[in-house]
Amino acid sequence: MRVVVDVHGSVRQPYMRVQDEHVLAMMLRHGAIEVGARRSTMQHVTFQAGEMGFLPRHSELWVGTGNQERLLLGISDAALTAAREGLRGTVKLGRWCGMVDARLAALVKAVNAERIAGFPSGRLFLDSIEQAIAAALVNAFEGQNRSVRKLRGGLGPARLRLVKELVHARMEAELTLAEMAQSAELSPAHFSRMFRKSTGETPHQFVLRQRVERAKEMLREAEMRILDVAVACGFKTQQHFARLFRRICGASPTEYRYEVLR
Repeated sequence: MRVVVDVHGSVRQPYMRVQDEHVLAMMLRHGAIEVGARRSTMQHVTFQAGEMGFLPRHSELWVGTGNQERLLLGISDAALTAAREGLRGTVKLGRWCGMVDARLAALVKAVNAERIAGFPSGRLFLDSIEQAIAAALVNAFEGQNRSVRKLRGGLGPARLRLVKELVHARMEAELTLAEMAQSAELSPAHFSRMFRKSTGETPHQFVLRQRVERAKEMLREAEMRILDVAVACGFKTQQHFARLFRRICGASPTEYRYEVLR
């Protein structure tokens, strides 16, 4: 998922063309801009912070002068196609301005918080959020008339074992949702739902917990530095490692080591 902050001031853009991906935008502060589906229909529109809009791929929007700051999320067609899996008929996503959807807003705000922090959670977090946003978009456009194929039982033991083996083998490295899904021979969206049925956790939550469990084992060795443990368990910074470790274990890595070694 592509994440961009766009600040638009007094420079006139003839139009904004959306080509290879769908774009979901959230206004980060109050602002106004000239906008329209055609140049002849452009209007002066005022936005409030938190308002959202959606542009499907291969669409154009005329944009004039204005003052705005917005977060742009590029949503792949593959993610939206997977989110439609199991629906009867088709769900056509069109241009949407002034979007109000509590679930969607919470997901976009989570992405913005991750951006502000410097993306410490890595690619898997963004992959998982993209799937959740795609599902929320499909649900918002499709409304209450969806008929979803029910999934039964979650992942089988063999598939679940393969996924867990992949997570442990890639403990130090970046891991994507697509790679986890591929190990189970499923689409990312289908895999995410089945995995949660099997484990009670999202793929991202599971990976974080496994990394913390590995860290707990390594912290029992007094000679290893906290930074070395963080890196070996796939955390980008020591600060991110310490924050997640405390959230999951109720103590900092240093406090945990002191308790187990004293």
